[in-house]
Amino acid sequence: MNRINIAIDGPSAAGKSTISKLLAKELGYAHLDTGAMYRCVGYYSKVKGIDEHDEQALAAMIDDMQISFDSMGNVFINGEDVSKAIRTNDMSMRASSVSAHPMVREKLVEMQQKIAKDKGYILDGRDIGTVVLPDAEVKVYMIASVEARAKRRFKEYEEKHIEADYDEIYQDIEKRDYQDMNRKTSPLRKADDAKEIDTSDMTIEEVVSAIRNLIQPCIE
Repeated sequence: MNRINIAIDGPSAAGKSTISKLLAKELGYAHLDTGAMYRCVGYYSKVKGIDEHDEQALAAMIDDMQISFDSMGNVFINGEDVSKAIRTNDMSMRASSVSAHPMVREKLVEMQQKIAKDKGYILDGRDIGTVVLPDAEVKVYMIASVEARAKRRFKEYEEKHIEADYDEIYQDIEKRDYQDMNRKTSPLRKADDAKEIDTSDMTIEEVVSAIRNLIQPCIE
């Protein structure tokens, strides 16, 4: 069976990480949550008291960061479990800010490409199919309405016992979409050869099944 790389892109809260984790488990692949990596940069910069708009300081900080994932999807910075700390609404917005810096993206993209070079990876994010893995054998662009995404994010926060306000989440998703689509460096966009899937009214199982059908011919 051929081992390939799979790129899943799309806006915030479209369900990319959830779907990627399920597919990775099913295929025996490794899931690399690139969005979590940017959240780590946002989180660590806050801990270190570094301005999220100071590109040089952020780039220097990344050189001292070791970002890793375990098989359960937990995220670590220099060995410290930050899985819950990086998942707040504040960190979502901060991740969007730091990801706009070319030097930050360059360092993390290099990290991601190095990890995925041996194939057998599912990467999800904003620019996987266009920048990180332009040669990925399967590319998916997941979209969903702002309302559907806000409901999902609100439910996710409730389940994780993270304090949340639906209206604030809705507005932040709209704001994040605008930031991600209009930044100068690697804006969120669909790769020309990506298959678009609107998940607004789909169950998780239906989305997994749709992507599985795209993957199957490539791994047989």
